[in-house]
Amino acid sequence: MGISKRCCSMTPFLVMEVLEAAQEMERAGEHVIHLEVGEPDFDTPDCVKQAASRAMDQGHTHYTHSLGLLELRQAVSRDYEKRYGVTVDPANIIVTQGTSPAMFMLFSAILEQGDTVVTSDPCYACYDNFITFAGGESVKVPVFEHDAYQYRVSAIRDALDDRTRAVMINSPANPTGTLLSPERMQGIADLAGEHGLWIVSDEIYHGLVYGESEHSILEYTDRAFVLNGFSKLYAMTGWRLGYLIAPPEFVRTFQTMCQNFFISPNSMAQWAGVAALEQAGDDVARMKDIYNQRRVYMLDRLKRMGFAIPNDPTGAFYILVNMKHLAERFNGSSLELAYDILRKARVGCTPGIDFGPGAEGCIRFSYANSMENIAEAMDRLERYVRDC
Repeated sequence: MGISKRCCSMTPFLVMEVLEAAQEMERAGEHVIHLEVGEPDFDTPDCVKQAASRAMDQGHTHYTHSLGLLELRQAVSRDYEKRYGVTVDPANIIVTQGTSPAMFMLFSAILEQGDTVVTSDPCYACYDNFITFAGGESVKVPVFEHDAYQYRVSAIRDALDDRTRAVMINSPANPTGTLLSPERMQGIADLAGEHGLWIVSDEIYHGLVYGESEHSILEYTDRAFVLNGFSKLYAMTGWRLGYLIAPPEFVRTFQTMCQNFFISPNSMAQWAGVAALEQAGDDVARMKDIYNQRRVYMLDRLKRMGFAIPNDPTGAFYILVNMKHLAERFNGSSLELAYDILRKARVGCTPGIDFGPGAEGCIRFSYANSMENIAEAMDRLERYVRDC
């Protein structure tokens, strides 16, 4: 009797491995600048914290409906109408403890053993583990730096077979920070409709877009599941609040899963989510402006160090940098390169291999840190590159 195969086959989340190594260095007295984790460095807006406090004072400390507070689902519906001009029935919105439980339920609901989901290479590191844990398989479609890491519809078509059930998209994307164009989103929607597939759209970085406009997949098709939440845009990572927008025929299934596995989301956090959607607009605009200043600064510093970035990322808070010439010293390993940068420059960064073979030799930097820390980190990285 041992650990189950599905658990043994799960791969580590390498960004957390690097973070934990950095924390060990800090406990030993080293000063490390963290550009590895994708977590806003801002505090949660006051209006959100105050709403949670009021909820506690008013006794909203009990189970809610398993699908989430109706008031929050209605607020999400209004938000999608305002931002994208799409009508979402609040009855089709399932509130979850962050987007991770939503992914767990989603892939469990749509996949049988051996079914496949098309994902980009590179993509968010945890997608594959959610898919395989549910009994499915991830089929990788390469996306390329010179093409702004955008899916090519023809490449998705070539990856389809009779076991394909869904195509996964993420725009703005982690780790690349780039967006899918409206034309490619429409092409993916048309392809999915042609083959009777679902589109799973991770929209967690919506709102964090600079100089462009993001689009929801719901603008192009209703054969879609949307994942979204409050962690990134509203600096609410620790509140664990997300949601899933689902086709109506799946809602009862998700409700049953919520009842069995999660009971209900946190009551106070949900009231805080209502306040975030309705009152935190000025706070979001301020944070977004600061992120953009950091993005512009980091891009400039990296380019002046000699790194080629053919397409500036315009979303989320990440820059994926091709460092293959530096990784050659470690047989091409971005993981070993990331650890070397951590040890010698005391800058935490994420190895590209965390996101798939297509990002091997690359390093992801997050600009979710103060300008002062980013400037110091770029100085340290510049010295590291000069000494290599």
